[in-house]
Amino acid sequence: MSRDYFLDVADYNLWASGIAISWLNQLTNQQWNQVITSSFDSVKQTTLHLVSAEKIWLDYWQQVPNPVFLSTQFEGTKEDLIQIWMQTSAALKEFVQVYPPENYQQSVRFSWRGVEWQMAFWQTFAHFINHATYHRGQLVTLLRQVGFTNLSSTDLATYFRMRQPLGPTLSECL
Repeated sequence: MSRDYFLDVADYNLWASGIAISWLNQLTNQQWNQVITSSFDSVKQTTLHLVSAEKIWLDYWQQVPNPVFLSTQFEGTKEDLIQIWMQTSAALKEFVQVYPPENYQQSVRFSWRGVEWQMAFWQTFAHFINHATYHRGQLVTLLRQVGFTNLSSTDLATYFRMRQPLGPTLSECL
């Protein structure tokens, strides 16, 4: 895998997260907190899980000592969480820009459910992107259930089509 691939996927993540964030900025507090049967019981809890995972993977990759899963200690507002998400997504792209391609095969150590694991960086990065995409998809379903319908595509193919020279504009894709 090339640096260009990792950069493209990091750009995609930043783009898709930005769209999801724009949706969340339009929600009322009632919609944000409404209890819904799902993997996580609200838009808030799903977003908190998504942001927590993004932040902890970045911490693992940067070898931050004793990283803490954000959701175990977060007590902020929706705006606070969105700010953390924007900062983390931007930091992820910056990290990928400087991460040496010769390290793509190197092991990354992480903890999951109290057990220490390790996988190659490229595997953890692929997992991270897949995980974020999965939970953004859940957000779409949850948002519809709380009455929010001003949605647009965050699909990877949509992103790549938008980036093609002389391709469709963002408004044509949405």
